[in-house]
Amino acid sequence: MVKIGILGYGNLGRGVEAAIKKNSDMQLVAVYTRRDPSALSICTEGVPVKSTADLDTGKEDLDVLVICGGSATDLPAMTPKYAALYNVIDSFDTHANVPVHFANVDKASKAAGKIGIISCGWDPGMFSISRVYAHAVLPDGKDYTFWGKGVSQGHSDAVRRIDGVLDARQYTVPVPAALEKVRSGENPTLTTREKHTRECFVVAEEGADLARIENEIKTMPNYFADYDTTVHFITADEMKANHSGLPHGGSVIYSGESSDGTRHVIEYSLKLDSNPEFTGSVLIAFARAAARLNAEGACGAKTVFDIAPAYLCAQSGDELRAHLL
Repeated sequence: MVKIGILGYGNLGRGVEAAIKKNSDMQLVAVYTRRDPSALSICTEGVPVKSTADLDTGKEDLDVLVICGGSATDLPAMTPKYAALYNVIDSFDTHANVPVHFANVDKASKAAGKIGIISCGWDPGMFSISRVYAHAVLPDGKDYTFWGKGVSQGHSDAVRRIDGVLDARQYTVPVPAALEKVRSGENPTLTTREKHTRECFVVAEEGADLARIENEIKTMPNYFADYDTTVHFITADEMKANHSGLPHGGSVIYSGESSDGTRHVIEYSLKLDSNPEFTGSVLIAFARAAARLNAEGACGAKTVFDIAPAYLCAQSGDELRAHLL
């Protein structure tokens, strides 16, 4: 059994908990929270809720700690901190800052003899794998990634951290004309703004400066500054009635040539009822790999590019060759 700890019990933490229940070789040992543990009720009976202070001792009996914080401020601090104590995994999704985050986790985990797998989810994560396979198979080509329409957890979290915001949902929406050009094999040159729009639904505190909040959203680097973004201010009741779900999805499309004039289009797509539950499922598969790799003596930071597929699967090599190869 792979002994798992979950740090953070928001949407993603609950998604990881759901994934553990679907994997018979996984055991949830504890959920850790910065809140009052006695005030938190989880779905798995008999599993304790503990304080992050317990984690800080470095003595918790865990094979892997799954860190379920936000990429804006939580993960840059939390993942390196706990990589110095445990094997860790996160879903860090600020693409522009991945190299710095990797370096910080690599330094901490190597010093501790632990594994730290970062940026596991569907993008970065499963979409990243699709992109790298396509580039390897058809070096002469170009990849395009379209997200949505769906709720981005990371972007929604970034909006919720703005002063005066009580709740928020951010939808990423592909531009239909751009999507069709790519699927036809045209290989167009598209700016970030030409590929997607972003739509935000925000519940603000009473009396908050709505113009300031809207400006902070639209000018936020790495999240909204490069997109045409629409901001809607709504009530808490409207949020609950119309935006309580967390669907998402998208496509990676690669168009390339194997010889002059011989073109191929590769497409990998996802349609997700629940963004956090699917992301949690990816995290648990890679948590299995983290435990196996560390048991073999490996240490340091890893990404999805560094993990062989067999390490993700509960099945043996014989079973994989017989049924999935």
